[in-house]
Amino acid sequence: MKIAVNHLTRIEGHANLVINAGDGTLEECRLEVVETPRFFEAILLGRHYSEVAHMVARICGVCSHSHTLASLTATERALNLTVSDQTLNLRKLLAFGEILQSHVLHLYFMALPDYLGVPSLFPLVQTHRDVVGRALRLKKLGNDLCNVVGGRPVHPVTPCVGGFAALPGRAELQDLRQRLGEALPDLEETIDLFASLDLPDFLRETVYLSLIPESEYPLLGDTVTFSSGFSLPVAEFESTVSEYLPERSTAKYALVNRQSYQVGPLARTRNAFHRLSPMARKVADALGLTAASANPFQNLTARLVEVVQIVDQSLHLIDNLLLDGLRQETLPVPAGGGCGAGAVEAPRGLLYHRYSYDEDGLLTGANCIIPTAQNLANIEGDLQVLIPRLFPGPREELTRQAEMLIRAYDPCISCSTHLVKIDFV
Repeated sequence: MKIAVNHLTRIEGHANLVINAGDGTLEECRLEVVETPRFFEAILLGRHYSEVAHMVARICGVCSHSHTLASLTATERALNLTVSDQTLNLRKLLAFGEILQSHVLHLYFMALPDYLGVPSLFPLVQTHRDVVGRALRLKKLGNDLCNVVGGRPVHPVTPCVGGFAALPGRAELQDLRQRLGEALPDLEETIDLFASLDLPDFLRETVYLSLIPESEYPLLGDTVTFSSGFSLPVAEFESTVSEYLPERSTAKYALVNRQSYQVGPLARTRNAFHRLSPMARKVADALGLTAASANPFQNLTARLVEVVQIVDQSLHLIDNLLLDGLRQETLPVPAGGGCGAGAVEAPRGLLYHRYSYDEDGLLTGANCIIPTAQNLANIEGDLQVLIPRLFPGPREELTRQAEMLIRAYDPCISCSTHLVKIDFV
């Protein structure tokens, strides 16, 4: 039996799935990344530090804010700049907006059709109009949160090295706070909907990586933690991860200690379950998500728990910003060059940028390690265990669950394709 799914649907970018089996034995299972590579690390060379974050935001339209924030952090570390608490809080709020818009997009538009037996969300406009309306309202809320803080729903323009070029208005923040509160009924309906879905029963333990701040749920931070309990500084992450390029891929894969690992919502809830807010913890309990969950399909559950978490945190963060008052700050001017690394928790997992600058502030080296690139080997590892368990069932069901598993990770293929191998003959 051979199954070839060309151009998997409802993922960001282009990938194929190839499965070969004979006599009930899995002979081959590979995820082919066929997205055209983009060479951002090379494009950045020679660029001034003030341009870099705006350029890397174009790596992806889905997680442009995360790339911006990781880039700014890496540049500020390289140039020995320290930002204010106000800047950190606004960056957190911007990251919350992106997580909200990305998670809602995946839950409703990418994943839900699998469980309702439709090819996309469009047929649901006629059969589940209330569901579609709810999805659009929550997605717009995430977009507007990014727009108020970042100046745009995608590819933000206000964050810059050392701070913000423009600040949100008090009235805009008050309006966002009101709308976040008004979104709670939509969240309750979303929780009820996803609690009714029957996720495939599949367990596979792996290594889970995420940032781990001192006292908060993972978002920004200087420490990478493993589910095994091992931790290391972000600056040492690149030397710990082994990147490689399979022949079938235009995206780099990654291993830690010669084994695959997982980043993203499930990894964050595994490593920081005790840091969920009371409201998010209550939702996790209702959805059957625990600190030991090892079902990759529960990335959906973890994603929804995180939506509740960031709505809760956004309400408190806006309250604090309004209480303190926003003040326009003088941006610091760096002296000299240097090398620095920064990481953020993007919607799909740990995102790492590392830059080197010369004395004139021009970039001399860069590397980006993307969440999806880190997950690719683990997705294949999951498939290699899942597929034999579905034998000798119908190929349609095998194909369906394999696609569902891949989509559960919400892969962003476009982000991950930064390399191409050229053979000269």
